[in-house]
Amino acid sequence: MDIQEITNYLPHRYPFLLVDRVVEVDSGQRLVAIKNVTFNEPFFQGHFPQKPVMPGVLIIEALAQATGLLAMESEEVSGAAIYYLVGVDKARFKRPVVPGDQLRLEVSVTRQRRGIWSFSGKATVDGAVCASAEIMCTARDL
Repeated sequence: MDIQEITNYLPHRYPFLLVDRVVEVDSGQRLVAIKNVTFNEPFFQGHFPQKPVMPGVLIIEALAQATGLLAMESEEVSGAAIYYLVGVDKARFKRPVVPGDQLRLEVSVTRQRRGIWSFSGKATVDGAVCASAEIMCTARDL
């Protein structure tokens, strides 16, 4: 998926769209996406000016957006529906993400029941794990 297709699925827009490209998708199973982290990101102005680091909460948000893409791509969802984050568990941060990094977002479905999707996700840079979490989301009408 390129950025045009991603914006067809996700309602997020700049500066909050945190997925640039989807490079792999196995419908209903797994998705791999890319976020190119640049020095121009607005959050780097204050986090931290002397040593820019991508906020951990935004790494989790990027993973959550990837889970939304996988869920929406995997099932028929009406155009009037949006996926909402309903839970984050076991979030762990292993290394900082800095300008110039290419964040690889890997998410896998662990369970889907009664409209609630559960995923495991990890974010890596050059093969090194930066963050991981268990994420839940659900679709609701707008």
